[in-house]
Amino acid sequence: MVVPVVPLGLLLGRLGNFINGELWGRPSNVAWAMIFPRAPLVHGMMAPRHPSQLYEAGLEGLVLFTVLWIMAQKRWPEGVLLGTFLTFYGLFRCFVELFREPDPQLGLICGVISMGQILSIPMIFIGIGVIVRALCRQRSTPEYLPTANASHTANGAPGPGAHCG
Repeated sequence: MVVPVVPLGLLLGRLGNFINGELWGRPSNVAWAMIFPRAPLVHGMMAPRHPSQLYEAGLEGLVLFTVLWIMAQKRWPEGVLLGTFLTFYGLFRCFVELFREPDPQLGLICGVISMGQILSIPMIFIGIGVIVRALCRQRSTPEYLPTANASHTANGAPGPGAHCG
């Protein structure tokens, strides 16, 4: 049951990034934008930026921890919590990358997508795959095996071949 607490490590790491003034966001004029002294100058001046580290701490840390902790209160097939972590971490990371300054050595790939988003997209699909596999594997356990009807279990629920092939 390690998966639900992993986001707490992400939360602390992102708070560390914020305290160190690293991995700042893109220039912005929102009311909560901040000056990061080590961020690159914009037109020769320091520009307020999104505190993207706090966005990540909130989504990848606090929100993801809450979701996983609530889910962990129920018994799930092995792999569902891991798949949920991978899926939501990837989704949250893709979203926050919209506000984060791209890596200076890479910029935006093809002018539209960051390396963080490129790396997160496969994570989303892998997470979904892990969830689907875990749920299909659970359905093929003896308590879910079909009886008289090959496509339904004794309680009328779809059997293992009905959706998971």
